[in-house]
Amino acid sequence: MSLPPTSQHTIGPFFPRTFFQPADNDLTRLTAEAAPSMRGERIILRGQVLREGGVPVVNGVLEAWQADAAGRFAHPEDPEAHLADPDFLGWGRAWTDADGRYGFTTLLPGAYADATGQRAPHVNLTIMGAGLMRRLQTTVFFPDFPALNAADPVLSAVPAPHWPHLVALPDGIEDGSRAFRFDLRLRGEPHEETPFFEEG
Repeated sequence: MSLPPTSQHTIGPFFPRTFFQPADNDLTRLTAEAAPSMRGERIILRGQVLREGGVPVVNGVLEAWQADAAGRFAHPEDPEAHLADPDFLGWGRAWTDADGRYGFTTLLPGAYADATGQRAPHVNLTIMGAGLMRRLQTTVFFPDFPALNAADPVLSAVPAPHWPHLVALPDGIEDGSRAFRFDLRLRGEPHEETPFFEEG
């Protein structure tokens, strides 16, 4: 007896709209109702997430976390946590639309030193979505800090030809704030793909 073949299905995870709350993509405030932090420069970080062949990633989830404008984290492992910006959440979540586009409102992060050395201002991003077997993690650097970027231990671990894929590009002004564009290519030619880092 012949059996019908099993139909193909897209691998999850799938995220419902209820997974997101108002202002989840705004790192500058503790809640949707809270006033935004007034410390530092407010910026917009936006871009597009693409699969191989330039296909948009629809309903992908991006999570961002970063230091405040002075390079501090409101976390017990930061020795200067007591000095961290009390109005800055430093974590946010966004999802991609039908064109694979996402956006965060945040503050330009400050530099800081950790066990690896002097870190340049950066935002950490995690990407989750249908068809991804694990979270992908990368780091966004900013063009304002070329000397700090060149000395950053994480960026320095990446071959120099791939550095442009980890530095956001100026993208105009939006609502009085500088915007930066950071596109993510999940897979493609080696010179086009976004470098991702292993969890550790």
